[in-house]
Amino acid sequence: MQMLYDSESFVVVHVLPDAELQSAAGDEVHAAPAPGMPSLTRHGFEIVDKRSGKEVYLDGSWAELFQQQISAWQANTPTQEEVEDTLEGYAELAQNPVILH
Repeated sequence: MQMLYDSESFVVVHVLPDAELQSAAGDEVHAAPAPGMPSLTRHGFEIVDKRSGKEVYLDGSWAELFQQQISAWQANTPTQEEVEDTLEGYAELAQNPVILH
């Protein structure tokens, strides 16, 4: 997991496949999951809306769309308000209460 964003309203975490785990220094580390444990085969993003206490997990095509948004942000540095407005749109999809984080 890699935290991408943390504000008073939102947290965004990039969940990487087991084959693409990264160390704190950013180096790629290959680690096998524990025996009998399911493995994550593709990446996704968890967006937590701190105000509502709910989270949404984006994977598949949703994750790809969000990855494109992140790339756009990297090319054209947005304001915090622009980031928060975009995250607000994704947070509307949130149905799962945050139980443990």
